[in-house]
Amino acid sequence: MPDGAPAINLLVEGLADRVVVQRILEWAGLPCGRTFGEKGKDYLLSVLPGYNQAARFSPWVAVVDLDQAPECAPVLVRQHLPYPNRWMRFRVAVRAIESWLLADAETLAGFLAIPRARVPSLPEDEPDPKATLVSLARYSRRSAIVKDMVPRPGSGAKVGPAYTARLIEYVTAAGSAQWRPEVAAQRSDSLHRCIAALHTLQHWTPAP
Repeated sequence: MPDGAPAINLLVEGLADRVVVQRILEWAGLPCGRTFGEKGKDYLLSVLPGYNQAARFSPWVAVVDLDQAPECAPVLVRQHLPYPNRWMRFRVAVRAIESWLLADAETLAGFLAIPRARVPSLPEDEPDPKATLVSLARYSRRSAIVKDMVPRPGSGAKVGPAYTARLIEYVTAAGSAQWRPEVAAQRSDSLHRCIAALHTLQHWTPAP
């Protein structure tokens, strides 16, 4: 990016998503600006057109989960943002941001304290990556991981009380324990495409 160019602003579903995208930008050497959204997928999609207008003048990345939507990621993009402005990058995690974390099996297994072989080799084929991650946490040799990430029996919750905090801990860990976007992109096509799209923002130039 040229000297003095503004950082890339984020539009995300939630806190964990923000930290994951920030980690990708950090790894790519791209400056991160302000974060917007963080109120779920429906809210993000409702405000996306407005932020797309802001992308006429500065670089933006918006990331949503595909979840259980019957359509594929390109169709979802066309439905909700058929005419993206030049500096908007609207990306879809297949099927959830957790699949991007599952794609770096080695460091994830180390963080969860589980055998590497338990982590699925095709994370984007998992119908519910969040449920997969919770299921993996059940096998952890660390009782604190189980307590934090696995819902208590009878709670009715899908995740444990400190699930998001543990994801953030993993993504922001120090040194070789940290989630590696470049490794994960080898097993996650949607992450690979997201990284490629973000690299194009290096060529951002202010509107005349």
